[in-house]
Amino acid sequence: MKIIEYEDKYLEDVRDLLTELEEYIISIDKDELDQVHPEYHEKMALVDLKEVNENNGKCFLAIDTDKVIGLIMGTIPSYDEYDYLDYKCPKRGIITELIVTSKVRSKGIGKALIEKMEEYFKSNDCEYVLVDVFAYNENAINFYDKKGYHSRMYTDIKKL
Repeated sequence: MKIIEYEDKYLEDVRDLLTELEEYIISIDKDELDQVHPEYHEKMALVDLKEVNENNGKCFLAIDTDKVIGLIMGTIPSYDEYDYLDYKCPKRGIITELIVTSKVRSKGIGKALIEKMEEYFKSNDCEYVLVDVFAYNENAINFYDKKGYHSRMYTDIKKL
């Protein structure tokens, strides 16, 4: 296995992985709010890659025998002009996507991907890394906990 920066020739593999992640999220969504829109497979990777490109980000791919088996995307967005009013605004990187295909999980691939992204953030003088994790995704929560991440915010939801 090797980790490389995103290349366009792997776009279809990236689409497949993002779709696999969204289908997993749907399977654990107790609120039944997530979906895979008919255009998701075609458009979501392009939306994510555009966000990466516009926000000083990177997409790293875990490759095994010329097939993408995992990916991580991260950005280093700027603060807006009002963020400083109630926040110290340390430079931060944001992990926007992390997935390892279900066929090869628990083999250290996610760990290698997150270390690569953290290395990129450090090289850009980021002081913190943020990641949003779906509340029902206990596997991901446990993974990030083991990597030293902790909750800072909670989003509560109530059906009316």
